[in-house]
Amino acid sequence: MTKDAKENRGVNRRDMLRLMSAGGLAVAGGGWIGTASRAFAASTPKKGGSIRVAYDTSSTSDTLDPAKASTGADYIRCFTFYSSLTHLDGSLTPQMNLASSIDTHDGRVWIIKLRPGVTFHDGKSLTPADVVYSLMRHKDPNTASKVKVLVDQFADAKQTGPDEVTLTLQSPNADLPVILATPQLVIVKAGTTSFETAVGTGPYRLKSFKPGVSTVGVRNDNYWKTGAGPYLDQIELIGISDDAARVNALLAGDVHLINSVNPRQTRRISATRGYAMKETRSGMYTDLIMRRDNPLTGNPDFVQGMKYLFDREQLRSAVFQGYAVIANDQPIHPGHRYFNASLPQRPHDPDKAKFHFQKAGAVGVALPPMFATTDANGSIEMAELLQQAGATIDVNLSVNRVPSDGYWSNHWMKHPLGFGNVNPRSSADVLFSQFFKSNAPWNESGWNDPKFDQLLLAARSETDEAKRKQMYGDMQVIVSEQGGIGLPAFLSFLDAYDTRLQGLGSIPTGAMMGGAFAEYVWWSA
Repeated sequence: MTKDAKENRGVNRRDMLRLMSAGGLAVAGGGWIGTASRAFAASTPKKGGSIRVAYDTSSTSDTLDPAKASTGADYIRCFTFYSSLTHLDGSLTPQMNLASSIDTHDGRVWIIKLRPGVTFHDGKSLTPADVVYSLMRHKDPNTASKVKVLVDQFADAKQTGPDEVTLTLQSPNADLPVILATPQLVIVKAGTTSFETAVGTGPYRLKSFKPGVSTVGVRNDNYWKTGAGPYLDQIELIGISDDAARVNALLAGDVHLINSVNPRQTRRISATRGYAMKETRSGMYTDLIMRRDNPLTGNPDFVQGMKYLFDREQLRSAVFQGYAVIANDQPIHPGHRYFNASLPQRPHDPDKAKFHFQKAGAVGVALPPMFATTDANGSIEMAELLQQAGATIDVNLSVNRVPSDGYWSNHWMKHPLGFGNVNPRSSADVLFSQFFKSNAPWNESGWNDPKFDQLLLAARSETDEAKRKQMYGDMQVIVSEQGGIGLPAFLSFLDAYDTRLQGLGSIPTGAMMGGAFAEYVWWSA
């Protein structure tokens, strides 16, 4: 087929399905550990019961406004009280949700048909106007949306039928159905500016919300899905930042589901009758951030030195107890279809590290401290191991341990050296756009690479699978070699739960089924 013929034929449904599935992880993961029984998954769901859920992030910046959602707990609120146009299944393949179909002929103009009969919590019917408003509000700088960098590719959205929206992109992007499953892009009522009551179309209605304290939802008996959840009468979400306290609360019966279990606690939980672990292999990572706006940490030789200082196998086995996969300072997981397997693995090499540190003038001098917290999984242990490794080559690293409460608003990206913790994204495009594009608000190290930005835009509209993979592969090389983050390992999500809570599955975008557990779980007692 000639190049012109391929361009003229547009993008057919088979192309779309192939490219949409390409955006996810090939290995969805999610094994059962310990005392959990596979028979639970086959049990018949029933309605009733209330549970308390403890998450590791909670602060006064907790929000019910989807546009401002930035933590795993915020994402839970997004999927508990609102619904998205599409949702991702366990293989990260987009499925229809509020949309009954999403079609395109060229990857640029998309026709979104809405599911009929959907109502908001206040009884108002879902209309195309709600969808147009929900998507386009993120483009307004005054909204301060966390996904503005994604939505900037939306050129126009308008109603083109009673239950139809036409969304036009700046350029073709075969990943659109995946992007529409992003938590911040859930659908709200047209014109909404106050989100205190969280009026959505989701499986639960808001009962109470106290930022930094608790969120309570009660079952939406008029939920638009039939023959499925929600099943529970009530769900309360609370924050417990301390790992040990979260586990103790579970085993004491004070809560029934927790996230972010320290790998060292897994045996204790699995050995306790009535409790079990759920592992979901994923592309989540904790990364060392080296800010480019600091003369030392922005020095390319300093960055290379830190990357060579990581003992990745020690981190995988000792810190994460094997619940991790070694990474190579770029964010695409080895199980991802677009993973660049040809990129040589960077080794632990103190001699090379010292060579680069000497060039950067970082040997035998005081260095900025590494800010770490329990809320960035394993960051304290990672920092301590880097400190120990640095001491052997006269590199004086220090660790500043700070409380998890307020870490993301007060410390993340605000120091020369610090740690981030990034949940998996639904596609390579979303991940790169949110965290590595030059103008992305979550560009953690503040780096800027025009070639990377150009490749990112080109990959969106490329329908040739081999060419698209090559582009994403080239972007991984750029990030690994030049990016300002040290990314040593990809981490599994480790949830723990009371075995009377059933229906908990794996969606590799985050803990607790990517934040969407509320719709699926039920109480068997």
